[in-house]
Amino acid sequence: MKTNRRNFIKAAGITGGIVATGGLSSCGGGGGVSPAAEPTPTIWDISTNKGQQVFNMSGYAAPKLDVLRVGYIGIGGRGMAAVKRMALLEGVEIKALADLHMDRIDEAKAYLKKLGMAEPKGYADGSQELWKKMCDNEDLDLIYVATPRDLHPSMCVYAMESGAHAATEIPAARTMDECWSLVETSEKTKKHCSMIENCVYDFWELLILNMARQGLFGEIVHVDAAYVSNQINTNLDKNKEWRTREFINRDGNIYPTHGLGPACQALNINRGDRLDFMVSVSSADFTMGKEIEKRAKEDDYYKQFIGQWKLGNINTSVLKTVNGKTIKLQYNVGNPRPGTRVHWVVGTEGIAKKQPLPSRISLGKGWVSAEELKALEEKYTPPIIKIAGEMAKKVGGHGGMDFLMQWRLVDCLRNGLPLDMDCYDAAAWSSIVPLSEWCVANNSVPVRIPDFTRGAYKNNEPLDIAKAKGGGSTKIKTTIKFDDDYF
Repeated sequence: MKTNRRNFIKAAGITGGIVATGGLSSCGGGGGVSPAAEPTPTIWDISTNKGQQVFNMSGYAAPKLDVLRVGYIGIGGRGMAAVKRMALLEGVEIKALADLHMDRIDEAKAYLKKLGMAEPKGYADGSQELWKKMCDNEDLDLIYVATPRDLHPSMCVYAMESGAHAATEIPAARTMDECWSLVETSEKTKKHCSMIENCVYDFWELLILNMARQGLFGEIVHVDAAYVSNQINTNLDKNKEWRTREFINRDGNIYPTHGLGPACQALNINRGDRLDFMVSVSSADFTMGKEIEKRAKEDDYYKQFIGQWKLGNINTSVLKTVNGKTIKLQYNVGNPRPGTRVHWVVGTEGIAKKQPLPSRISLGKGWVSAEELKALEEKYTPPIIKIAGEMAKKVGGHGGMDFLMQWRLVDCLRNGLPLDMDCYDAAAWSSIVPLSEWCVANNSVPVRIPDFTRGAYKNNEPLDIAKAKGGGSTKIKTTIKFDDDYF
């Protein structure tokens, strides 16, 4: 039976209303002093929810599913790739597909037919709301959301209210109200809401996480994280206008989770520690506005965007946890820099860095040699890589981490295990989007990051992705031949 739904998504946007500070509470301020002598607020708190936790989803193991019935919303580039990877796994039935365009659904059906799988039900007639019929009509265990970012939260909420777990591309939300709606709905329905953050499953990140869990670096005190990608052309692609509009009149870190996700895992965020407050600063824009003006001289399409690009070339945010740890988080997609996903884990007895390449480790006496690094890798390669690493390399997807991410999601749901990324992670990591925008718009005054666990983080046990405890039973279908050009 379908449960009654209510709309958790409020109409407040992040580009206009969130910059006002009137009525916001802070931990600073002084009564009875003149305006000239009144101190600047120390940390602003713009959170909209102070209620009590209904049910703790951290560490929650939903009933295991021998067969995972999956529905997809959005069969574009990422959605199609996700369908293809998911179809390779035993114990998965792809039951339904929803998209605005039937040709995409037909392409996915043809691929599934090639694998000998049953044809899923297709939902496509150009309607923006047709995906809801899929949620209402189909018996689904998991709904996978691969649509433009502004649609993620409402679709996840509807999916959970329909009785299915939700998995979404990143980020999961764009406003504080949306972040809270994901948490509230997940707790109420006891359905998982997991963000599909592939960088958590990068082989190096998992190796370093395993080393950190076993104390190789001492206590982890800081992580440098960044997402740097030359997306000047991608973000002005006429065929992907939603991406251009995602940036219009916005300034902050609007795509934080690639760097932040692995950092939070290393620091046990929401599981013994939590994010406390942040400061965010953006440079001016020196490239994108000029590029739009240049293109507008040759193509009238770009005239509509003249003067509207506000995102600075580089956003730098500094986050502090309640236990005194720190994260430096950077975002840069508007410069011709080579792609770099910085991941530096700093401990009291050693550090590890991913990029710029080569990846290295130091245990207090300079970088270890290539021979020493190889020995460390052999000793600390985590079980999850040993179990599914070869499968992931064969299938691919950002070096295999995309497949490893989906394999792990399926394996947890089929074996009744807690997910590696729950609703609190989805909310906390995504909250950096609106909080950084507010912070930049308010002269980089520190802003509080809400405790989405509402106190439960103190007793939540750290999850250990690297060990993949209790799982590992999900296999690739034996009928698959990897010399075929499925991808």
